[in-house]
Amino acid sequence: HLKELENCSNNVYILKKIIQVFFIFSAKPALSVLSVDMRVTDNKKAHNTSSYKNTNLIVRRNKEFIIIIRFDRPFNNQQDNVHLEFMIGNSPDENKGTCITVSFGKEKRDGRWNGRVIGVQGNEVTVGITPDASCIIGRFRTFVAIVTDLGKQRTQRNPDIDFYVLFNPWDPEDLVYMPRDTDRQEYVMNDVGIIFNGEINNISSRAWNFGQFEKGVLDACLLVLDAGKVPLLYRGNAIEVVRQGSALINSQDDDGVLVGSWSGDYSTGTAPTAWTGSPEILLKYAKDGGLPVCFAQCWVFAGVLNTFMRCLGIPARVISNYCSAHDNTGNLKTDIILDEDGRVNRSRTRDSVWNYHSWNEVFMKRPDLPERFSGWQVIDCTPQETSDGLYRCGPTSVNAIRDGELSYPFDAKFVFAELNSDVIYHQSDKYGNTKVIHVDTTYVGKLLITKRMNSNDYEDITSAYKHPEGSDKDRQAMQMAERRGVPSRDYLPLAESGVTIELQADTIKIGDNFKMTLNIKNQTSQTCTLSATITGCVVYYTGITSSIFKLDNKAATVDPWKTSSMMIDVKALEYMPYLVEQSNLLFVVYGRIEETAKSLSTMRVVTLRPPELTIKVTGTPRVRKDFMVTMSFRNPFNFILKNIQLRLESPGLITTKLKTYDHIAPGGSLQYTETITPQYPGKKVLIACLDCATVRQVTSQLEIFVQ
Repeated sequence: HLKELENCSNNVYILKKIIQVFFIFSAKPALSVLSVDMRVTDNKKAHNTSSYKNTNLIVRRNKEFIIIIRFDRPFNNQQDNVHLEFMIGNSPDENKGTCITVSFGKEKRDGRWNGRVIGVQGNEVTVGITPDASCIIGRFRTFVAIVTDLGKQRTQRNPDIDFYVLFNPWDPEDLVYMPRDTDRQEYVMNDVGIIFNGEINNISSRAWNFGQFEKGVLDACLLVLDAGKVPLLYRGNAIEVVRQGSALINSQDDDGVLVGSWSGDYSTGTAPTAWTGSPEILLKYAKDGGLPVCFAQCWVFAGVLNTFMRCLGIPARVISNYCSAHDNTGNLKTDIILDEDGRVNRSRTRDSVWNYHSWNEVFMKRPDLPERFSGWQVIDCTPQETSDGLYRCGPTSVNAIRDGELSYPFDAKFVFAELNSDVIYHQSDKYGNTKVIHVDTTYVGKLLITKRMNSNDYEDITSAYKHPEGSDKDRQAMQMAERRGVPSRDYLPLAESGVTIELQADTIKIGDNFKMTLNIKNQTSQTCTLSATITGCVVYYTGITSSIFKLDNKAATVDPWKTSSMMIDVKALEYMPYLVEQSNLLFVVYGRIEETAKSLSTMRVVTLRPPELTIKVTGTPRVRKDFMVTMSFRNPFNFILKNIQLRLESPGLITTKLKTYDHIAPGGSLQYTETITPQYPGKKVLIACLDCATVRQVTSQLEIFVQ
């Protein structure tokens, strides 16, 4: 028929159209998608994400998850062409990894993610999807597209089938792979932790609700990246994510999550000491549209950064460094300036030694560094110094810090100084000239600890950061550090006097009188006469002095090879009027040996223990059965406590409960009872805190088991 009509163009055109229409209607009809089942419960279990209180699917990189697609007719692998499209961000782009296409059927092609048809049963097709080991982490939108000769028909956006992709510490191909499951359970899955504080001679602790699985926390963590304008391209690189995170948890220069404050006036927000966990902070930040939350200090920063990391799938833990140097001048020296008479010169002493400082470690491979520098990395979001223009620190390899290899990124010299600064005592004359009178090379970085696995006790990890003091390896590490740009110790060695002094004191309650012992050890063959000036200051935990409340002079004669002790009385009425938050007392001793005119000095922090807060449970905690929790506190002081905040929370049990009180009279008590109905069995931790302007760090915790 076509041959007969070749000479009639109109007829040929019409006939061709008729034939096309015939083939379209005689072919098998195009597929239509009826539903997509993300198999949320099964996939979450397989991906270790069941704990997240989120109705959407959450998966981990480089591990297959299963989707079931139901069509309006059976799927034909030879004739049908189906694309699964996963998109993230506002401008999805296949070249940037923000639009992922996985195809099935007659035109299957390889893409960034692997996909396979696992089975076909009736109108349902079971599909396996494996995100690649370096893909972007975040929330992806899911679409199913049917491709035919006439074009592509894509399903509409359905938020219920959005899913999250996280880092995968279970997979060797992921940068954050952690080989041992016991480690993963502690550093990824544990949602309650212990943060250690106090001071080197009196280590104390407080429980912290990391709460990385609580409702809304994952979205809040992703909002932190969005608010910080972190490019999606960076979000597949764990090194970049932790570096960005260390900047974005503080608000110093980028409107991040927390406002740091050490002012003592927290009337416009919440005192750092009042927080009991991260979820309240992150959810407030999200609810307020990215408005920074007031206020934080180092352990709050570390607690929230730990939540951020564990929530995204990066193994993390909180570290406390006791006697942590904040070296303002960057010269690896902490300079203490004394006046002529041996008193601390507060105006000229710029450096400080924090009683403790909390930072974080994350566990990851460092392909940008030699292999031996993979493993635990220091990150710190407490705003102290800028790094590449922003207040952030790390990641820097713990192994590199230990060996003095300080030329590798990031911020190794700053962390090294926190651990290895020398405390140098200078004495100034009436003209302002100073001379070095004593150097203590062992005061800073005395102890580094973290929570022990499956325990609330601490694990001493000092040897991971420092070789034994004075050992050959310690000297080699310092020599290496000097070759990498750390200033040399040109002030060493000072002539030894042969006499040493030390202060001893017990831990006491706020409001107690106490005694200190000054021990003078004469290691020479000559009798020595020592005159000593003792300065007592009230200090913040950061080592910054607030007020001098005591000045005492002592003298002693010590026989050769003997030790002599002197008692120093400290009365509560001397220090109580000057107390500041997290009160500590710093005593600095300046001694002068009459026979040799040599000088020596030492210092000691005395921690004042706050009053007790008790938690009591009434009834047996059982799923869907009420039990009661009662918190009790008695004011032991002879003054009124005003504007008190009381917090109680427990991940997986209750969200934060906040109660306020106008005042508690001297000797008066408060009691607060909360009724709780558990929804899930297992071990839970109740975390409580009482806070007001005149007494901080009143905390308590209680482990319970829900049957």
